[in-house]
Amino acid sequence: MSNTVTIFTIGFTGSSAEHFFGCLKSAGVKKVIDTRLWASSQLAGFAKKKDLPYFLKEIGNIDYEYREELAPSDDILKPFKNNKISWDEYEAQYIDLINHRNISNVLQPDEVDQVCFLCACKTEHHCHRRLLAEYLQSEWDQPVEIVHL
Repeated sequence: MSNTVTIFTIGFTGSSAEHFFGCLKSAGVKKVIDTRLWASSQLAGFAKKKDLPYFLKEIGNIDYEYREELAPSDDILKPFKNNKISWDEYEAQYIDLINHRNISNVLQPDEVDQVCFLCACKTEHHCHRRLLAEYLQSEWDQPVEIVHL
C-alpha cells in the first residue's frame, strides 16, 4: 500500500454543475475543503458556502469543510484582484502567510488524502489552491501527488 497522499484541487468559475460534480465524483474525492476567503458570494452560484455541502453530499456522498485559514487574507487578495500587486508578489505574500499560520502542521497528511481544495479560480495557474498544495508537498516528509481537476 502506498503512503502517497493525493491532494486534488478544483475551481468552479466557468464550470457547469454537471462538470464540477462529475469531476469530483470520478476522481474519488472524499471531502472538499473550501479555501475561499469570499465563499458566500452570490456570484458563486451552485458553489455558495451555504449550498455546497448539500450538493456534495447528495450528488457524490462527498463531505465539505470550510477552512478560512487556508484562504489568502483580504490585504493580499484585494490588491491582486485589483492589479495593484503582481502574481509573483501575491505568491510570495501568500506563502509567507500560510507559513506564518503554520499550515504544514495545522493540516496533517492523512487529513487531506483524497481531499480536494476548492477555490473560485478557473485554472490552478494563478491560484492559491495550487500554491497551498505545492507548499504542503514541499513541507511534508510524506510523498504528495497533486491532481488539478
